[in-house]
Amino acid sequence: MDLLAFERKLDATIMRKRLDIQEALKRPMKQKRKLRIFISNTFYPGQGDNAVPSWELRVEGRLLDDTKNDPNKVKRKFSSFFKSLVIELDKELYGPDNHLVEWHRTLTTQETDGFQVKRPGYKNVRCTILLLLDYQPLQFKLDQRLARLLGVHTQTRPVIVNALWQYVKTHKLQDVHEREYVACDKYLEQIFGAARMKLAEVPGRLGALLHPPDPIVINHVIAVEPPHDTKQTACYDIDVEVDDTLKTQMNNFLLSTANQQEIQGLDSKIHETVDTINQLKTNREFFLSFSMDPQQFIQKWLVSQSRDLKSMGGGAGGAGSAGNPEEERLGAFYSQAWAGEGVARYLTARVAQRRRDLEAALAPAHAPHAPHAAHAPHAAHAPHAAHAPHAPIAPHPHLARL
Repeated sequence: MDLLAFERKLDATIMRKRLDIQEALKRPMKQKRKLRIFISNTFYPGQGDNAVPSWELRVEGRLLDDTKNDPNKVKRKFSSFFKSLVIELDKELYGPDNHLVEWHRTLTTQETDGFQVKRPGYKNVRCTILLLLDYQPLQFKLDQRLARLLGVHTQTRPVIVNALWQYVKTHKLQDVHEREYVACDKYLEQIFGAARMKLAEVPGRLGALLHPPDPIVINHVIAVEPPHDTKQTACYDIDVEVDDTLKTQMNNFLLSTANQQEIQGLDSKIHETVDTINQLKTNREFFLSFSMDPQQFIQKWLVSQSRDLKSMGGGAGGAGSAGNPEEERLGAFYSQAWAGEGVARYLTARVAQRRRDLEAALAPAHAPHAPHAAHAPHAAHAPHAAHAPHAPIAPHPHLARL
């Protein structure tokens, strides 16, 4: 394969891949991972008569296999997976004002590896832990009827709209004559409350059927039975969505400019080298043609130069119009003022050239009698011949008629 063709193909492939990567980065790139939650509690019995026994509850977690692929990778904080966390304690033990422990994400939230709650108590405590995942992008829980119809429980808005559109296409509910309308079947009519609706109305009607996603609910018992020096731990695995590691690599590929600068520098060198090669090739062909046949080369070169000269001088009118083939074909071109003067000069030059040729041809034959010619008695009558402008001049037999 020609190297230039291969280079063009490679450049086109790289450019197409870059565009594909840019389009892919515009869409969310997520992958499912397992987040293991550790819920542990420790009981601290009172030491001494005035000491109050207490317990401590910890909620921690980490991604499974988080450091297996890359040990140097910074681990993601546990709190970064959640939008809020609520721990509901037994209301009978801690009263209506002190039984809730809440954490909600704000713009200034500092991420942490876990949550810790400490309360006085010496009895087993039943608690409920509510964890609300921080979905990026936002996800919504569908109305129960629509969820059963589409087979989607919790998803992003674009995915829900696409699932609804697939349902419309599969059941051929789009109006044949008015394509902007959807004829609802009995299920959609029950859900949306309309027998017919515009496609543009679907997002607005769909908004009333979308609800915040359900939190993750964990029921836990804070045990205070002996042995008290042992920490009791329970583990729970939940599914979370994290950014695909490939997305970071794709971003780095697009943002890397070192390779691009190197490629541009090499391209510039290639163009300069190609120009130099072409110039040397032209010079070689020029001198090679001259060395093989100098006469023919000079003739072709003169013809080429004459053609270029005509092209440069054509189109200005008058004498400068020479070289315009269309004007030279017309008789009016030769009736201009310069034509007479040019013809006279041309004829004078031809006659003078012929006269010089004739004198050169006759000079050897009369050379011995040259001294006598100087004393010829008829030489004095030569001036009278100059005063006869109307006397016809007979053509010399050795001169060609012009």
